[in-house]
Amino acid sequence: MGTSDPGSRLDRREFLRRGALTGVGLGLLPLSPARSETEAEPPGVRRRVRLGRTGLELPDIGFGGSRLQGDEDLVRYALDRGITHFDTAETYTGGASEATIGRALKGVRDRVTIASKVKAGAIDSQARLMTALEGSLRRLRTDRIDLYFNHAVNDVERLQNPEWPEFVHRARQQGKIRFAGLSGHGGRLVECLDHALDHDQIDVMLVAYNFGQDPRFFEKLTRSLDFVARQPDLPRVMARAKQKGVGVIAMKTLRGGRLNDMRPYESGGATFSQAAFRWVLGGPNVDALVVTMKSRAMIDEYLGASGWDGPRRADWPLLGRYEEIAAATQCRYGCGDCADACPRGVPIADVLRSRMYARDYRDPDLARDEYALLGAGAAPCLECADRPCDRACPHGLDIPRLTTDAHGVLARRLA
Repeated sequence: MGTSDPGSRLDRREFLRRGALTGVGLGLLPLSPARSETEAEPPGVRRRVRLGRTGLELPDIGFGGSRLQGDEDLVRYALDRGITHFDTAETYTGGASEATIGRALKGVRDRVTIASKVKAGAIDSQARLMTALEGSLRRLRTDRIDLYFNHAVNDVERLQNPEWPEFVHRARQQGKIRFAGLSGHGGRLVECLDHALDHDQIDVMLVAYNFGQDPRFFEKLTRSLDFVARQPDLPRVMARAKQKGVGVIAMKTLRGGRLNDMRPYESGGATFSQAAFRWVLGGPNVDALVVTMKSRAMIDEYLGASGWDGPRRADWPLLGRYEEIAAATQCRYGCGDCADACPRGVPIADVLRSRMYARDYRDPDLARDEYALLGAGAAPCLECADRPCDRACPHGLDIPRLTTDAHGVLARRLA
């Protein structure tokens, strides 16, 4: 890690866990490939999947458009490589993502599926939601959106708003959306998913899911060590969705995206991103994943994982090494144990996520945009002497140092 990243204190449990991870980095655990390791990497999408009861056919790796802004050729390149699923949202790059996809896919709409999203609040009306949908349709230059998600849900009250299901019913009747879903990665994600499944509100879910959230990964690494994986209930609710025929798409699959940091450890034709994707796609409850794609090289690398049904031998050392590097600074999606730790209301997990976009994704524009939505953000941390959040993270993150660093990097300076 760079010298600009604050360090962290390690208690005995964390020290032992890191030691176990380092052992994996040296290849000490049993390894088993999903296919022959001598097989050439595929030239494009190698597997297409059926998305639950929707019957839609998607590539196992889809195009995420969260940072897309005018590069129509990139969208067409992805299409040429067999990627036929494009994921966007009304808020991505201020609407430019939807507009770019709309222009790029003109004339080939019947060959692709498009997903977009809207944040439907607890008191939003059908009229407001329909206006948002029609804006997305105009930017996408289409008369229908295949998957329309209630975006970034982390509050059951948003799902209890009777206007949302009524809006979905009306929009489907009018042919403006085909299927409805829920997306999320917050600490109350499982609670929200269970509610949506209980009330048959969704056809598909888009959830943050990566090797760092799966108890199976840490069980393999730590064996008898005293480690509690965060959000252990997520695999359960994903399995429940599959049983009900609800499609499951994974996002945030790179566990923070420190891609450049991993290059020195990549060998034998395996890259960290491919290893992370193969882990996700090898699970029994994931249909497909979407990932932000910002270059042709990124598309080519990511599609190296298409068609695999589990990790290969060279993936395990990479995943273990990544966890060793990232463990000191990265918040875990869906944990939420620090939610009530700050008496002044600093949204710790959101602050750390914004910091991750800056430090790990190396996307300062996205980081500042997300941080600006947090109001004062971590400003109270600058004057806090008591440090009530000091021991709130079960993974040992030094919250006060990380939140203070985030504010210093991301706070917009007023003229």
